[in-house]
Amino acid sequence: MVRVVSYNIRKAVGLDWRRDPFRIAHAVHESGADIIALQEADKRLGPRPAALPREAIDATGLAPVLTGDGPSLGWHGNAILVRPDWPAVVVDRLHLPGIEPRGALLVRVETPEGPLTLCATHMGLLRRSRLLQMAAISAALEEHGPGVVIAGDMNEWSRRIGFEPWSDAMTLLDPGPSFHASRPVAHLDRFLLGPAWQAERCGVLRTALTARASDHLPVWADLVAAQAS
Repeated sequence: MVRVVSYNIRKAVGLDWRRDPFRIAHAVHESGADIIALQEADKRLGPRPAALPREAIDATGLAPVLTGDGPSLGWHGNAILVRPDWPAVVVDRLHLPGIEPRGALLVRVETPEGPLTLCATHMGLLRRSRLLQMAAISAALEEHGPGVVIAGDMNEWSRRIGFEPWSDAMTLLDPGPSFHASRPVAHLDRFLLGPAWQAERCGVLRTALTARASDHLPVWADLVAAQAS
């Protein structure tokens, strides 16, 4: 199986308002991720340096898939870390439409289950912007075949609507309530699976550590190749 995790780390600022990148690193390690999509992985001001220094990234046991974009760890705050023994390469960086600056990072990972193209994103606050962003991501994913997985903070509070542009081509996976970490009620962090992948199980990682490391809890999914089921 391949464990994919999505985690909005709020620039490594916890509920105690302390910036503690090693607390985030330990939470990532605790998640058991083979691949993790991070949101808000860069600081907000100045040249947007990474919220996780190299020493903290090393403590996760994973390696960053670098975008080559200066001091930032990722793209529009989206970063992807992968097991160091799995080859991974950036295949696209998207500017997404909407009233806020948003983006998506696409990385192809060679896993033991087969190639997986992960789209890491943090969607807009307004639904009309999110629908435009979903259409833009769909257009970019067309050339990557059925082995795509989308992971991120979708910012969609509804559990019934809001994902119509993806409803025919992808399977929506809702691991459970992940926001606010102190009292999770909103299912903001989710996955969408292309037809080459299916989930064996999924969930929300709520521990003493993750309950204070960020305002979101990490969500996870254990994936297998659909033809292997």
